[in-house]
Amino acid sequence: MQSRSATPADVDAITTTIALAFRDDPVWGPALEAADGSTGHLEPFWRFFVEGAIPHGAVRLADGPDGEAATVAIWLPPEVPELTDEQEAEADALMRRTLTPDRFEAYQRLWERFEESHPHDRSHMYLSLLATHPDHRSRGIGQQLLAESLRAFDEQGIPAYLESTNPANDHRYERAGFRPLGGFRSVIDGAAVTTMWRDVPPAPVSRP
Repeated sequence: MQSRSATPADVDAITTTIALAFRDDPVWGPALEAADGSTGHLEPFWRFFVEGAIPHGAVRLADGPDGEAATVAIWLPPEVPELTDEQEAEADALMRRTLTPDRFEAYQRLWERFEESHPHDRSHMYLSLLATHPDHRSRGIGQQLLAESLRAFDEQGIPAYLESTNPANDHRYERAGFRPLGGFRSVIDGAAVTTMWRDVPPAPVSRP
């Protein structure tokens, strides 16, 4: 798998992959479900997060053969927010138009739970989103991309943090060295969100 840093030219492909990958996510699927069952808001919603992250230089992707983003990791450096104030306001406006009032309130409370659970006492790289295009699943490329990123962070001495919104993926993150830190439940249906932390592994001891 050949991966590279994402550029602004990759926004469309990355956004499509994330929207497809998270459409049926146990947490984000119900949280973003439109009252009329439409899905046209999903790409505009996720685009805010892609455009918010790319300028910071830590988004990685592997290209598919037809120009799609086969797999993508949206990382954010220490102390960097996912969205600017303007992007957050635009995302909220989009979801206010899309969701019923009670679902929009649940959407806002869900974000509060993410923020309350996020550790702020230790600098770390934050894995905002890890997504594989449905056409490229079951090949392990997401795990490869994750491992590649973590090797780079280990060299820099930076730990990592993520929230797993799908229990089926928890063991994959544990294989990569993450350990459960805590967790919470989504607002609408009580789906589990597991917060996970990965310390920098100790350097191997050289033997004489």
